[in-house]
Amino acid sequence: MTPRTKRLIKIILGWVFLVLGVLGLFLPILQGVLFLAIGLAILAQEQPWAHRLMTRIRQRFPHMAGVFDNAHRKAEAWICKITHRRPKP
Repeated sequence: MTPRTKRLIKIILGWVFLVLGVLGLFLPILQGVLFLAIGLAILAQEQPWAHRLMTRIRQRFPHMAGVFDNAHRKAEAWICKITHRRPKP
């Protein structure tokens, strides 16, 4: 897979998770905050605005850092599975 294709997949996945997160805030079936965190973690790898937003949220709500770290690990695992690359240790 080319780097451009991987970047596009990350951006699309990030936006899908953000949309699922917003839906999850209103639907009792989905975990809205978790999906928002995963989507933001994915987009933060490719989009500067998402990285800044994630940094601001971490600074303002330090107790949420664990949620973002967990979401980041899950996002990395999913991206590695989709792009067929080995996860980082």
